[in-house]
Amino acid sequence: MTVWENMTVAVFDVETIVQDLDGIRTAWRDLQQRQRDPEEREFPSREALEHIASQLKRALFPMRLGPLDMRHENENFYVGYTLDSALHALLEQARLELHYAHRHDTQDDAALNQDALERIRTFAARLPDIRRTLDQDVLAAYQGDPAARSVDEVLLCYPGVHALIHHRLAHELYALDLPLLARILAEISHGETGIDIHPGAQIGPGCFIDHGTGVVIGETAILGRNVRIYQAVTLGAKRFAKDADGNLEKGLPRHPIVQDDVVIYAGATILGRITLGRGATIGGNVWITDDVAPGATITQAGQLSGPCDF
Repeated sequence: MTVWENMTVAVFDVETIVQDLDGIRTAWRDLQQRQRDPEEREFPSREALEHIASQLKRALFPMRLGPLDMRHENENFYVGYTLDSALHALLEQARLELHYAHRHDTQDDAALNQDALERIRTFAARLPDIRRTLDQDVLAAYQGDPAARSVDEVLLCYPGVHALIHHRLAHELYALDLPLLARILAEISHGETGIDIHPGAQIGPGCFIDHGTGVVIGETAILGRNVRIYQAVTLGAKRFAKDADGNLEKGLPRHPIVQDDVVIYAGATILGRITLGRGATIGGNVWITDDVAPGATITQAGQLSGPCDF
């Protein structure tokens, strides 16, 4: 008998492991007050959201992100077919999220299903505005990078643009109070690009995230128009407020406000509910926890001066 044949007859105590895992799952579900035997899936699927995100991106940019055989003459048909499929799938995920969120209530299934439908209808109606905003983001990337040879290259290749497509979609879901769907969309992009944008962040049009790896933008951050951010920038919280029981208070404004036309260079860490004034330039590897005046330049050496070009 060969060594390989000896290995294949090795016995694993799989049954015991299965039983142990079953006990752990049961204890966890009891702790979370989950149903023991749900009739259907209880919460949204990351795999489903990955497919939906891909469909939505293709519908928004069919000639660049669509199928190989895409032609102008069948563009509208493709967009319609793809959107219909994506929105119906998204509706099912929204329905799952709402039922999950109200699992401890006396649920009116019909009302929750209708609520999900109205939210996804609103999301669908906002897609043209999302496309208009993304066009400004793509143009900002092309105009802001001398290495970019075309807007098509930017759309196809730049991780910052990919992250913003996901964010624009996720932010609309977040605004419609579908935070779990929004967060899944955001984390799919985070895993693919290394750019971590919470779906709650408000980002104005014409944003350019160059290179992008390691960028973090927190939930309550507000970015104005034409903001440019380089890799490894953090727009984070300085501290986390707690309630009387010592639990973190959720949703409080705790991230920076970045006004129009601000440039933030690589490695800058900007913390707390502070304001970077319009047209300010933040140099690389600085640590900022105080407001920055409009048009000011902050460098690693701590010098403060008027507007300049790096």
